[in-house]
Amino acid sequence: MGSVKDLKMIKEAGTDSPGEGIFNFSDRYSVFDWGGMPDTISNKGAAIAILGAYFFEELEQQGIRTHYKGLLEDNMQRRLNELKTPSKFMLVDLFRVVHPENNNGIYNYSIFKNLTGNFLVPLEIIYRNTLPEGSSVFKRIHKGEVTLQDLGLTIQPVPGAV
Repeated sequence: MGSVKDLKMIKEAGTDSPGEGIFNFSDRYSVFDWGGMPDTISNKGAAIAILGAYFFEELEQQGIRTHYKGLLEDNMQRRLNELKTPSKFMLVDLFRVVHPENNNGIYNYSIFKNLTGNFLVPLEIIYRNTLPEGSSVFKRIHKGEVTLQDLGLTIQPVPGAV
C-alpha cells in the first residue's frame, strides 16, 4: 500500500456498503518524499497503530464517525483499554475512493455533488511547524506548482524556516 503501512483486504467495498481491511503498521519508516529507508525502527508499527487508535477513539467519543473498528489482538477486535499487549494491526471499514476529474492539473469536483452511496473523498492534510531541507514544498515552488501566495507566504522560504 505504501512505504510504511500495508493493507490486507478482507472484504472489498461495494457501491452501497463498506468493505473491511486490516492495516499492518510496519516498523519501516520513510523520510520526507524520498520513500522507505533500508533499516527499521523496532516497535514503531505498534506505536503508530496505538497512536492512531487513541485519536480515532477520541473522535468517536466526540460523536465523529470514523472508519476505525479496533485493534487486533489474538485475531480479536479490541479497543485500546482492552489490549494486553501492543498491536500493530488495525481493523477498518473500507470505502470506494472517488477521484475528481483532472484536466491539465485543474481538478473538477462536481462529481461529488450528485454522488451517493459508499464513497470517500480523498483528502490529505499535512501540518508542519517548519520546512525541513528536502521538503517537497521547495520543489513545488521551483516548478511553479504552488505560489508563495498559495502557501500564505510573502517571502521565499529557506530550509528550516518556521
